[in-house]
Amino acid sequence: MKLTLQTQLLPDKAQDAKLQATVKRFNEAASWLAKRAFESKTANKVALQKLYYGELRALFGLSAQMAIRCIAQVVEAYKRDKAKCPTFRPFAAMPYDQRILSFKGPDRVSLLTLEGRVIIPTIMGRYQSERFTPAVGQSDLVRRKDGKWFLLVVVDVPDGTPIPTTDFIGVDLGIANIATDSEGESFSGGTVKGLRHRHTRLRSKLQAKGTKSAKRLLKKRRRKESLFARHVNHCISKKLVAKAQGTNRGIALEDLKGIRSRIRLRKPQRRIQHSWAFSQLRLFVEYKAKLAGVPVVLVNPRNTSRTCPQCGCVDNANRPSQASFSCVSCAFSGHADYIAAENIRRAAVNRPHADAAD
Repeated sequence: MKLTLQTQLLPDKAQDAKLQATVKRFNEAASWLAKRAFESKTANKVALQKLYYGELRALFGLSAQMAIRCIAQVVEAYKRDKAKCPTFRPFAAMPYDQRILSFKGPDRVSLLTLEGRVIIPTIMGRYQSERFTPAVGQSDLVRRKDGKWFLLVVVDVPDGTPIPTTDFIGVDLGIANIATDSEGESFSGGTVKGLRHRHTRLRSKLQAKGTKSAKRLLKKRRRKESLFARHVNHCISKKLVAKAQGTNRGIALEDLKGIRSRIRLRKPQRRIQHSWAFSQLRLFVEYKAKLAGVPVVLVNPRNTSRTCPQCGCVDNANRPSQASFSCVSCAFSGHADYIAAENIRRAAVNRPHADAAD
């Protein structure tokens, strides 16, 4: 499978200036080309290359391969939404491939700039080092707002050896807790819930003001929320996969298609649910599980929160409140999230041909 690894670059002042100039020029060229692609309604890479390859090189001083990558970048952006003309920020990520990038051992990289190649020291964490290979595909050169440079490197890593399983850990995604498993363990409880409420309150206040400064703060707040959700989702997925791997079990998840429209919630709960990246959590679980050799199956979540695992009774009245479950037939009771997770587990175990996640 393909993974994207992050490695930090440590350029000196002269190298930093060359990188900045190159990225700015590249994105200037991309915006120039995007305007022409939009005006001519041309989203074909070969057609754009025939029309503008020479001009790109002459006007912006790009190398041959930089011009090719620029055209590919514009085509990709334009195809995403043909209703508007793509624009590229001065320090938007710049794509590199093997023709203009090469690694010189584990701690140095050679990058082509407008002024020729520069060899820059790199550092990466243990996780990245264990999975890194010099035979990389496309990489993105990224400059953060704090001025630090990073390469996002795409590498091929082998899937983990599949573990033999006869059981699954069911996982319910919810409001009070982002995830609850069929053993009754809840992930991201009160602390995360409090932070989510705080994010929602601050966002509402900024949206109500509508001033330029409020909009700037709102944009900053959205980025913080996104980073926060990403961190929590990484932590949850890591724990779930480790638990499954350590007990030779697979992971059963809800099929999330239509989850936002399917669930009826009060307005405060609706805000919380719509603010969380459940699909991202599923993707994190899937790729971590694949690396660990843990199978992941998706089950239909229909009635998982209303079905009694003891007697099989399905009734809306089994849910007297959002957090509780009490069967109207046999009086079996418990936390609603745990009940749903257990039903998801059983659906995965009993399904003769459970669909593995793609």
